[in-house]
Order: sequence, then C-alpha cells, then structure tokens
Amino acid sequence: MTLDLVIRGGLVATAAGETVTDIGIAGGRIMALGQGLAGAATIDAHGLIVTPGGVDPHCHIEQMSGMGLMNADTFETATRSAAMGGTTSLISFAAQAKGQPLGDAAADYAARGARGAAVDWAFHLILADPGAPGFEADLATLIGQGHRSLKVFTTYNIGLDDGQILRALTIARDHGALTCIHAENDAIIADARARLLAEGRTRPIDHAASRPREAEIEAVARMCRLAEAAQAPVMIFHISTAEAAAEVRAARARGAPVWAETCPHYLFQTEEVLDRPGLEGAKWMCSPPQRTETDQDALWAALALGDLQVISSDHAPYRYDETGKLSAGPDAPFPAIANGMPGLEVRLPLLFDAMVSRGRLGLARFVEMTATAPARLYGLDTKGAIAPGKDADLVLWDPDRTHTYGANDLHDNVGYNPFEGTKITGWPVRVLLRGETIVADGDYLGTPGAGRWLPRAAIGTRPADLTGRPA
Repeated sequence: MTLDLVIRGGLVATAAGETVTDIGIAGGRIMALGQGLAGAATIDAHGLIVTPGGVDPHCHIEQMSGMGLMNADTFETATRSAAMGGTTSLISFAAQAKGQPLGDAAADYAARGARGAAVDWAFHLILADPGAPGFEADLATLIGQGHRSLKVFTTYNIGLDDGQILRALTIARDHGALTCIHAENDAIIADARARLLAEGRTRPIDHAASRPREAEIEAVARMCRLAEAAQAPVMIFHISTAEAAAEVRAARARGAPVWAETCPHYLFQTEEVLDRPGLEGAKWMCSPPQRTETDQDALWAALALGDLQVISSDHAPYRYDETGKLSAGPDAPFPAIANGMPGLEVRLPLLFDAMVSRGRLGLARFVEMTATAPARLYGLDTKGAIAPGKDADLVLWDPDRTHTYGANDLHDNVGYNPFEGTKITGWPVRVLLRGETIVADGDYLGTPGAGRWLPRAAIGTRPADLTGRPA
C-alpha cells in the first residue's frame, strides 16, 4: 500500500477508547492504523492527542433572522473560524422565506456554500411556509437528493402549529429524514414578554425572564409526544433546563425516536452573563437563554447518562454594532435585539478543557459527543471517526498547551468573544481536512470553496441507536 501521509506516534482517540498508533492516509481517506507505517510524508504526533475532526451539526451561516438581519458570517469567515477550532464538518441551514419555494431556498444556500466553505458541509432545510408553491413535492425531492434533515420552530414568526409539524414529521419519516425542532411554547413567551415590557423591564437580563423555563419544558414534552405518535425521528435542539432533559429521558425510556443536544453556553454560562451595564449583555443573548448552575449540573448528568447525545455550537453570529445587536439603536429593548452568539471556534477547545483536561466524562465521550454521534445521527457516513475508509479529518491536540481567550481573538466576523477571559488547557495545534493541513500552529491554511457538500443516506428511526452510544 502506498500512503501519501502518516501521522506517527500520537494517542489516537475514538469513541471506543484510545491507543498509541500510526495513521496511514491516501487519497484523502484513512487507509490503515498500525505501528511502523511508512508514507511519502510524515507528521510527528508524539506527545499529542489525535481526534476526529469536529462535526458541528447546528450553526447559522449567511442566514437572515426573523428580524430581517443577516448573520455577520459568510461561509468563508464561518468555516475559517470552524477550522481554527478543530471543526472540519458542519451542518448549517437553508432557510425558507415566507412564500419561497423550498427548492429555491436550497439552491441559494448550496451556491453560497460551494462558493465560500473551506470545510465540508451540509444543511438542514428550515420549513417556514408549508403553503408555498410545490412545498411537499419539493421537500420529498430535496430529501431524496441527500438533504436528510429539516428544522421546524414552535415559536418566532416562523413557528408552525402542531398539525403542520405532524405533517412535516410524517413526510420526513416516509422519505428517510430527521426533523430538528426548536421547542419553546410561543404563548408562554408572548405572555411573559408583555408583562415585562408593561413593567418597564427592557434590559438584556430581562430577556432571560421573557423566555421562562416552562416554555421549553412544555414544548419539549409536546414534541416528544408528536414524534412518538408519528414514529418519526426527531432531534430536540439546545436543551437548557433540567426539566427538559428529564422529558427527553422519559420519552426515550418509552422507546420514542427522540435524540437531543445541548450547547457550550448552557454548560458554561448562567443568565448572570446578561446582567451588564447598558446593552453590553446583548452580546450573550440567545434563545433559549442561559439558565442556572443547577441546570448546568443536570445537563452534564444527562450527557453522562446518554439522555443528550450531541453538543453543538448553535453558532448565531451578530456583531455588537448597528449591523447586528444594536440595529434598533443604543437603547433598544430586549425584544428588538438579535439573539445568538458565536460558537463555532470555541466549542471544541472549551469541551476538551472540561471533558479531557479536567476529567469530566473523559476523552472517549468528548470524541463521541463532538464528532462520532453527530456524524452517525445525521448520516455523515465518512465523518466522525478514525478508522479505515473514513475521511482523514483529524485534529492534533497539545494536551499541555494553555490559552486564555481575549476580547476579539476569534477568526469569524463577529468582533467579540463571549468566552473572553476563560483559560483552557489543551489546544488544537494542527487540523487536517481529507488529509490536507488547513490549520498549523495557529496559521490558517484553508481555501474558500475547498469544502465539499455532503449528501447523506436515508435516516431511519434506528431504535438500536436510542442509547446514543457508539454503534
């Protein structure tokens, strides 16, 4: 066997465990694991930990918000940031506008990704208008072409009612797709928001109270029941509360085809980050909002138990200026402030520090939740693992290198780092995409447009995967 490249002597980590071995690469794929491999080129990984490239299945790129604001990041800037943090595959969104044929939305986003993405990519189809021309036929066709996940909302101005969601679940099930759900009760949110505004409570910290935990708990429970009734697989996005995690656990115990994720901002931040002078807290506004330390502990426990299977970034980038967070002015009330924060670049380093360096759940579970499980659940068959036949997407970590995040040290187009001041141990010193180095010792070497669209095979309910553990 002629190998193009050998990664020599690293501690190779998978979701099943770790071992010191060489990795042989040819044609962008992993060809062999073993001792003493020889190739045309060699990278010395002694003393380093080698993991699969990160798979981030939840990020917003070049997407128009419901408020009419475009994200700060293009595919070029977002994927540069992803690569610098060790993520080599991502799934963003093709967002349907009201009245827009779904096929047109998909074609628009496909062109953007092909033009700018420097890592491999796919997208979820956001269903905003089931009444658009040719909607159901377009949805079936797009799923058949390899777009094997879609997203629905239960709130915002693009929220669908239960009947529409149930119909979407049925179509997705019949054509082999996974339905992702933003689950919050719109009526509870509207009532809370109205009361707060009537009391003159308009600051970013009041955003947390405007989206009560009950809104998430009720909607998560209801969506689990809809998935169970339709026997259609669903992924509940961004679980933030202990009670919502418990609802997911109960549904899975019943055998419902339900999976769920959480995000670093729910694991490492509480609602106190919103309580800052003026509108500065707007930088940390997201939905659902951050919760409490008790919720953080419950989310970590749910990850340990397998109730939550994936940790995504929910990267939703808006600058802290008039183009983004302050588009409604320097005194805007919280409902007029865009929700979301950058997360593509910080996801893996924050989690490596917590899970590996600090020993919370360990290296195998780090790999599982940030690469292997998302690749498996979303049908990215060549991603998320270090094994012969998989794409040679690899991250080499220096487990001893420390880094303290600065005010604006990310490589996206957002202009601030929501984890400024956080010190972490463990750093991605080299990142490879399909065998090519795209990050080396802090230098970005990627190429816009070099990323590939990832068509995905049919996704079933797959009851054997309900534990969330490696297949």
